[in-house]
Amino acid sequence: MFESMTKEQAAEHILDSVREYHKTFMQKPPYRDGDRIPYASRVFDDREMINLVDSSLEFWLTSGRYTDQFEKQLADYLKTPFCSLVNSGSSANLLAFMALTSPLLGDRAIKRGDEVITVAAGFPTTVTPILQFGAVPVFVDVTIPQYNIDVLMLEKSLSPRTKAVMLAHTLGNPFDLQAVKTFCDANKLWLIEDNCDALGSTYTIDGTKKFTGTIGDIGTSSFYPPHHMTMGEGGAVYTSDPLLHKIIRSMRDWGRDCVCPSGVDNLCGHRFNKQFGELPAGYDHKYVYSHFGYNLKATDMQAAIGCAQLEKFPAFVEKRKHNWKRLYDGLKDRQDKLILPEPAPNSDPSWFGFLITCQSGVGRNALVRHIEGKNIQTRTLFAGNLVRHPCFDELRASGSGYRIVGTLNETDRIMNDTFWVGVYPGMTDEMVDRMAEAIRFLK
Repeated sequence: MFESMTKEQAAEHILDSVREYHKTFMQKPPYRDGDRIPYASRVFDDREMINLVDSSLEFWLTSGRYTDQFEKQLADYLKTPFCSLVNSGSSANLLAFMALTSPLLGDRAIKRGDEVITVAAGFPTTVTPILQFGAVPVFVDVTIPQYNIDVLMLEKSLSPRTKAVMLAHTLGNPFDLQAVKTFCDANKLWLIEDNCDALGSTYTIDGTKKFTGTIGDIGTSSFYPPHHMTMGEGGAVYTSDPLLHKIIRSMRDWGRDCVCPSGVDNLCGHRFNKQFGELPAGYDHKYVYSHFGYNLKATDMQAAIGCAQLEKFPAFVEKRKHNWKRLYDGLKDRQDKLILPEPAPNSDPSWFGFLITCQSGVGRNALVRHIEGKNIQTRTLFAGNLVRHPCFDELRASGSGYRIVGTLNETDRIMNDTFWVGVYPGMTDEMVDRMAEAIRFLK
């Protein structure tokens, strides 16, 4: 069949077939009462599939034109100058933290034994890079019903070894960026915003509305299927600092000093005429390494999916807000039994989920079993209290490697009494109302 076609005509024929395949086999059936309501799900159409196949036909496989397009479009959306695509949100957090250990940062570089203020109520990969490097996480408590850092503990957490603050915006709800940024600026600390659960959230700081992830020194995102948008696996690191961007790109791409993209040689025009370290003069710059880095790049096929998702993303954010508000309205008269979430002051969250803490006398486990029995998926707030997990057994036994300032009483309460349900953009009003009805079941 293809013998009579040009390459371009053959590709167009294949993409037309993909469009028909999606229409025939991939349309999601309408929701019916009693169907499973997951906490999250992919929302896509033929555009994602067409982009994916289009990229695969090029068979470039590694980072390429779709990667360049995605990085530019996400940076434009966030109104930040620099964005680097990576293979996961966890890799994004690793890269964001490790960038701050670069010798190019001089005295501000994080060294082993330095401290980083964070919280234990959240996802482990916000903390994992700190421990793996040999820095010391300093855990402080959070507040309910915002589920973010108790900013009154910041000054108490400060020590001569404090170098950074690394925090996540919990399920889309921004932490108190005004207080945290003021604290970091006053003490010359780095601020990493783990924005993996909050892409599209905004916060008004010093009178200016900005996207979360762009207010600190470095922000991160995740594009795992349950997140605000997806490319299967994937993540991003973004910054407005040119030096941090240079370090991030170097560490993402094996630690190399060269800035040439894949498949490009001698972009700077000085590939063979410089001196680096103790290498011979004129050593090939493409194989000069200024950092101990990784290979954390995503594939162009992932980026192709991401480009199509970005086209839909503003609508995704609005639908999440709509679903969250509808669920809140359906539960607001049960606050005698349930603590409902509250957005941070000065924020407009792009909600990832709807957090609920059971009041005294209401058993979370019994309520969750009831909700799950209604075919509605629930989740805990990830680790609950991370320092109580088996991964901390050795550190707890040794009494070293981390610090706790004050108590983690609210963190423990979240571990025992809190759960959440989804508000993803594929939910209909009927699904949201059914969740509210199930959650309202309280004796």
